[in-house]
Amino acid sequence: MTEPARPDTVVVCVPDVPESVHIGDLPANVDVRLVPAEPGQVPDLADVELIVPSTRIRPSLFELLAGPPGRLRVIQTTSAGVDWLIGRVPAHVTVCNARGVFDTPLAEWVVGAILAMQRGLVQSRDAQTRHEWGTIEPPELSGRRVVILGLGSIGTAIADRLRPFDVELIGVGRTARDGVRGLADLDEILCAAEILVNMLPLTTETRGLLDAGRLSRLPDGALVVNGGRGSTIVTDALVAELRTGRLRAALDVTDPEPLPLGHPLWALPNVLISPHMAGDSPASTIRSFQLAGEQIRRFAAAEPLLNEVGRYLLE
Repeated sequence: MTEPARPDTVVVCVPDVPESVHIGDLPANVDVRLVPAEPGQVPDLADVELIVPSTRIRPSLFELLAGPPGRLRVIQTTSAGVDWLIGRVPAHVTVCNARGVFDTPLAEWVVGAILAMQRGLVQSRDAQTRHEWGTIEPPELSGRRVVILGLGSIGTAIADRLRPFDVELIGVGRTARDGVRGLADLDEILCAAEILVNMLPLTTETRGLLDAGRLSRLPDGALVVNGGRGSTIVTDALVAELRTGRLRAALDVTDPEPLPLGHPLWALPNVLISPHMAGDSPASTIRSFQLAGEQIRRFAAAEPLLNEVGRYLLE
């Protein structure tokens, strides 16, 4: 099946993986270049106008972006975060992310991590591995004040899933708007955050935002949940707080990442760690390629694209 499209040929580059079948049918004027999943020849990108970059092709993409302006006009990422492109994208190239693709799995992970930490499931699992039968009285989630940093589509999905637990929700965005506090109020907000959920993207503004001073503002016993980017939290400062037992943490992202063997975070009993997989699921992978297909069809038809990323996230 083909669709109405502009007459000129549009060259696009996509990963050569089984999931790419979910891109679907493309207009006849789309010339698709495939990037092999295994080591091999990377296709020439000189005439590519839209690229869906895999990790393998990033070095070639960076080289292309650093050179003289070519035909590339759109980068459609398969991730919500675009921090790996900071400082690399010229003004004539539009970046679109996978906003909405990972809302469900990430929100489910956050709720699951909060429940596991609040209701003693982590301690129970640890006791099980030691074959110990003990009793604990973990706190309820109900009635807790939950602060969500980053109220985009993922943060909103988290809030929607937490409301039935009868928590007090405070949403914090880059700037204040109706029903959402701004980062300018962060120091005040942290003082009352019994559970802090960090979903902020990594930008020059948010790098190291949660430093020793801000972490010290959290009340005793607070839970820090990071599903955003590891570098938004100063790791040494977090480790120092965790070692005293004053704070707890559930981390899907860390800095550095992957977390090295022997890093102090591994051994702390008040920390739950997952390997940057909170957004991963078979369904989210399918959605990311479906979105890529929709973007290619829109670009080929000269229609407005979805999920265009603001330049402030790329500078």
